[in-house]
Parts: sequence; C-alpha cells; structure tokens
Amino acid sequence: MPEIRFPRVSPILSPSNVCPNEASSLLTDPKSRKVIIIEHPLLPLHIKEMMAKILFNNLQVPSISFASSHLLSLLAAGRITGLVLDCGHLETTVLPIYAARPLYPQLQTTPLAGARFSSHLRALLLLFGTYLPPPTSLSAAANIPVATRSTRVPEEVLTEAVIEELKTRICFVGEALDMSDSNMQSPPADDSMEMDAPPSDFAMSESDFSRVSADLQSNMSSQQAPESDYSVVSHSQAISNLDRPQPGETHLQALAKLYMRHSTATDLRIRVEPPASQQVGTGRGTLIVPGWIRERAAEVLFEGGDVDESSVAEVVLESLLKAPVDLRKTLASSILVTGGTPMLPGFIPRLQTELLRAVSPNPNNPSSSWSPNRRASRPMSYERYSALRSLVPYFAILNHPSPPPPATPRAAASAGKAPAFSPAALAWVGGSLAGALKSGGVEITREKWDEAEAHTNPDESMEQPMDPNAHTTYNLLPDWTRTPLPVGAPPAVIRSQPAIAPASPQTTVGA
Repeated sequence: MPEIRFPRVSPILSPSNVCPNEASSLLTDPKSRKVIIIEHPLLPLHIKEMMAKILFNNLQVPSISFASSHLLSLLAAGRITGLVLDCGHLETTVLPIYAARPLYPQLQTTPLAGARFSSHLRALLLLFGTYLPPPTSLSAAANIPVATRSTRVPEEVLTEAVIEELKTRICFVGEALDMSDSNMQSPPADDSMEMDAPPSDFAMSESDFSRVSADLQSNMSSQQAPESDYSVVSHSQAISNLDRPQPGETHLQALAKLYMRHSTATDLRIRVEPPASQQVGTGRGTLIVPGWIRERAAEVLFEGGDVDESSVAEVVLESLLKAPVDLRKTLASSILVTGGTPMLPGFIPRLQTELLRAVSPNPNNPSSSWSPNRRASRPMSYERYSALRSLVPYFAILNHPSPPPPATPRAAASAGKAPAFSPAALAWVGGSLAGALKSGGVEITREKWDEAEAHTNPDESMEQPMDPNAHTTYNLLPDWTRTPLPVGAPPAVIRSQPAIAPASPQTTVGA
C-alpha cells in the first residue's frame, strides 16, 4: 500500500504515496502540518481532487500545494533552468523548465521505461536462461550432474519480486555497440533489389516481447544458421544484415546472436523459490542468468525508431526540437536525469552517447557523398535531428557520474555539477527544500476548500447547469491543461504613412 510521509520540515506527498491509514503511526499532528504534493505533469485532475479530499476531510491538514516533480528535481540540483528526464516505471517523461517555469507544451513521453525493461528481461530469461531445480535428495545433489538437471526457466519462477531483484542487483547498461566494426558492416546489395521499408511495419509490440513459444531452443550458441539471401527489416537499429533473423529465427534470437558476440559480462547464479510442482525437493532452485542478458537487456530502452515508442534519447531530442531556438543551448547544457530506472549502472553515460550518436551526421547517408555521376538508386535519407547538430559541443548532463571532457565553457559549468543524490530521490529532496523555503507552489488552504465544497452541491447540479464562475473544487486545483497554449510572436504592426495635406495657396509678396 502507498503511504503518506511527513518529513521534519514539511510534509511531502507523491502521487504513488497516498494512504491516510498510516497517519496514526507517524507520531505527528496532521492539523499543524502543511503538505506539498509532488505531482506528475500528466496526473489526472480527478486524482488530485481525491487526494485533496482525503487530506482536508480526513486528516484536517491546514493547506496543501502541488508542485511538479520535474521542477523539484531540478531545484534539488541547484538549478532553475534545465531539461529534466524522468524515467519511471510506466513511462519516460521529458519536460523543459526555464526560470522555474515548466514549458508544458514541449512535454514529451514514451512508454519505454521500467515496465518495458522488466517484460523484456523476463522474455529473454524464458528463452535463454537456465534453471536448476532443487535435487530430490542430498545424494542426488552429489551424484546427478548439473547438465542433466538443467531445464528451461518455468514461468512461475520469474515473479515480479524476482525480476525486480534481478534489475536492481545484477543488471547494468553496457556501452553502445561499435557500428564501425568490419563485421557489422552490411554487404553491398544490388541496386535493382533494393527496397526501403518503413521500420514501423515490423515493430515489436509489448505482447511480442512477452510471448514465448515452447518449441524455441534456449541455447543459441550451438545453432548454426545456413547462409541465405533472406533478410527482414528489424526493429533494432543495431542489427546489421549479417545478424538479421534467418528463416526460423525470431527477433529475440537475432538479438541474442548479436549481443553474445559483443558482451563481456559473466554468468551469475541466483537462488530462487521453486514452483509449486517442485516443492518436494531440498532447498531452493538456481537461476542461471547469462552475462549478455545482464548487460544488454536494457537495450530495449535505447532502441527507438517507432512513432509511438521513441527511445529515451529520442524524447530528449524531440523536446529540444519543440523548444524555442534561443533556449536550446541552455537546455541542452543542463540535462537532469531522474527516476528509478536511471539508477542502473551505466544508464547516464549511455544516454549521452546515444544523444551524440543521434545528432551526429550519418556516414551512410547518400547525401554526404553525392556526386553528379552517381546513379540515383535510393532517395536520400532524412535526418530528423540535423537541426540540433550545432548543440553537440553543449550537451551536458548535470548528474553524470563521470562526464567526458567538455568542449565548451557552458558544458564545463554543468557536466557532473549536480549533488550526488540518487536519481530516484531527487524529487523528494527538492520537495523538502521547497518546504523549507516555503516555495512549494500555489497554496490551497482548508478554508478555501470548504468554501468551494459548499458551492458544489451534487443534487442541484443534476437539475440546473453549474455556474462556470463558481468556486468549485476543480477550479482550485492547478491544471496546466486549462491554460491557453502560446500563440507565438504577436503580428508586426504596420504603421500607415501619414497623408500629406494639399498645400494652401500663398499670396505672392508685393502683390
């Protein structure tokens, strides 16, 4: 169950931490405590009203105030201007903030977050993991070899608790694959056989990553697929023509061949609870996690290309594209990464690598090596982020653990300069700081709430329309979706030339 926490300075509420049942065990009087609610930018208004009703009617708090989690995270880093990326469990959200004002029209989201990482890790373990059930007796554990007892991983073993433990204890984010390797180069193809297909046609959905058929073999190292001209367009941008799925292979099997060759991590054994059908054994079972899964399972967060499922680097660049041109350098040099998923080792350095890779010019673009005698067999590829190419020297992440050598003074003043708080705790630290400074946002007092509730009568609202100017509870709660969107610069005022009056007849001198 979620909970309510009352810190020493000022109470702070997160949208996922609301439960009035634990107020009696906090040893504090809620009637004398002001509350700051850390909200998500896309939090529905009816949930805000529910939280306010619980706090005002049940706990009798004197006042509450709502503050954006992105703004408070930036405040904890000692800045009021920056680009905040919050990678949580359900989605990744990017919000630019300028002078402590969130630019909500430039908000960008993607479903590639912790939940997608968990489902991808589970699918990889079901396909390529190994499970050792507990031996039936102590003598069997000493006499039966391990290779004989190894089986496929049962679905009952990979519970949510086990997946969460694997994510926090053994998984990390590997370095970006070097696409300049000779083995990764795609062989030249005949111009007459070239065909450009959109990547979204073969995009893997959430169910495709989660479904695992029983007839697929778990050990891919012993399989040798014959050479064939068959190839498909894969969802992964890292798969070359040599690593694309062969006939009879799935997308995950093609990824396994690629990641096995470019992984240096070791296999680990984790003790897990056996399923109910194997409870007769002695002890617990053993889950063998391949090293390449530990290192490359998080690649799903950095593989974009789909319209609805952009990578974590693409949402940052999309937000910069929507931001005003004169703010792009300032925002690109003050990127802050928050949330629970960025706590994976290597996440922040990999994010900066992907940002630079996406903005840098593509060497395979035909437009870079165009000549008048070249036969136009393929149209020039469209580089979406070419407008951001001038920002390459300015990219800097505030909480980068080991920032690269900066290229500009602006990047040197920001890279790695944030306090060493955990990315998951930045919003909480910023909320405590806002409570101490009494700058938590617009404050809603209990008197205003009671007055608004008195004007809201559900029985009368069924008979006559509600007055839009009435002080209802919905009007008290902050909602940025009700604010008008910016219309841009005002039109230029064309000043009309003054009319020249006709000259009056003059009398000649001496007439």
